Amino acid sequence: MKNVKELFSSYQPKNEQEKLDQRLILDFIDRNPDALKRSNLAAHITASAFVVNQAFDKIVFAYHHIYQSWAWVGGHADGDDDLLKVSLREAKEETGLQTLKPYMNDIFTIDVIYVHNHIKKNVYVPDHLHLNATYLLVADDNEMPIHNPLEHQDVRWFSLNEVMSYVTEERMKPVYQKAFEWMKILKEKM
Repeated sequence: MKNVKELFSSYQPKNEQEKLDQRLILDFIDRNPDALKRSNLAAHITASAFVVNQAFDKIVFAYHHIYQSWAWVGGHADGDDDLLKVSLREAKEETGLQTLKPYMNDIFTIDVIYVHNHIKKNVYVPDHLHLNATYLLVADDNEMPIHNPLEHQDVRWFSLNEVMSYVTEERMKPVYQKAFEWMKILKEKM
């Protein structure tokens, strides 16, 4: 199994943004032995997931408490360098879906995401960066997601063609749009 530096090093960036983000992430990993832990208040590694159906025309999004927007699922690595495992764990916790499986074992997209300061579980969290690896997961769209009130206000399947109209977090729209374009390419190859 690859360690986290090898995961990001072997990733083939899809555009200029990912090339620069990859360089930033790798440099941060080299300089910060605690890059996998949220105890690093400046930045830390996270893993997210796009959960789609087999036909690549539906996606699961959750309405998150902190961001007040429909969004992907995911979370902190908390020391675990198996980021695929982290994304699967977080997707299960946030959606309740049992049919989740990786479309591929490799990272699907990477992004450096600015996170505004906020209160979580009555604790102040300062502004910081998420150095994020996103995985593409597939689930049976006949299985209904289960709302986890600790994680979000709602969770549901959306048409991939209309989900962007529900996203109100402007800074995330380019992150999602980039991934959706690559999903369309994968779908065409099916």
